[in-house]
Amino acid sequence: MSSTELPGVRSTAELSSQVGAVRVAEGEQLRTVALPGLELAVRVRPPLRTGLPRALFVHGLGGSSQNWSDLMARLADTVDGEALDLPGFGWSPPPADRNYSVTAFARAVIRHLDAAGRGPVHLFGNSLGGAVSTRVAAVRPDLVSTLTLVSPALPELRVQKSAVPTALLAVPGVAALFNRLTQGLSAEQRTRGVTELCYGDSSRVTPEGFRNAVEEMERRMALPYFWEAMTRSSRGIVDAYTLGGQHGLWRQAQRVLAPSLLVYGGRDQLVSYRMAHKAAAAYRGSRLLCLPEAGHVAMMEYPEVVAAAFRELLSDTGTGESDRYTEDGRG
Repeated sequence: MSSTELPGVRSTAELSSQVGAVRVAEGEQLRTVALPGLELAVRVRPPLRTGLPRALFVHGLGGSSQNWSDLMARLADTVDGEALDLPGFGWSPPPADRNYSVTAFARAVIRHLDAAGRGPVHLFGNSLGGAVSTRVAAVRPDLVSTLTLVSPALPELRVQKSAVPTALLAVPGVAALFNRLTQGLSAEQRTRGVTELCYGDSSRVTPEGFRNAVEEMERRMALPYFWEAMTRSSRGIVDAYTLGGQHGLWRQAQRVLAPSLLVYGGRDQLVSYRMAHKAAAAYRGSRLLCLPEAGHVAMMEYPEVVAAAFRELLSDTGTGESDRYTEDGRG
């Protein structure tokens, strides 16, 4: 799955014309990266000093680059970070080919890194983003210095009941049914449901954070491709789960060479806590962080703990220094 970019073709990075309408945390910037057949919104957190190693953050199903804002802020003294919106999510429009498979998402990440010349990076992934990042690390080890996965979406034999509705989105016609059944729900009701599903303790969400999430839910539900992105991405996860041989996600996890940090939440309703030790055995030389009170998005619930574990990974593996510099120190 190598990059399809021609030699010398570079991504264009400009401040998005939509910045005024999107929520950008203090110290962040939003750029639009244009590639042939693909446009990506990239949230940037400039490092506190030059010469820091680069990092890339990949969100999960239904999420966006905003899911990483707290962790990126806490790591601004450690990495030169950016978080992308996968095609069809956040502020990234749908891909031209309408391909929402895990492989297509991984290809989008690879194309961005190749075109921007940012690799190797410390790669982070949550849920679907964890599956995508695993595939990137397996097929392009040259692009990944370390791999940090928060509740990665890897195949499970026994899916948790609370995760069934998400999986059902992959079934033709179900998304339209969900849409009809939930039409009467307000953005606030939808947001509360998502929060209770994804957080181990939804009371950890601040009133301001909840209001921001409601605004984002209102915007997303108004997008004409919202259900398409959710449905086809869900189908992409199910398809990835059924792949065998060298393309299977567990097999690819075994091929990852980069030092890995795996983060699991004891109250995760979407990715089973019991998968933690199986994952730790699959990723060679990995380290495991289990947070009994966390849910599916530990980097949002306990960003300080995840940041500390990542810094420890860098310290212990000697991967915390950038190996490429330019005159301005950003590489």
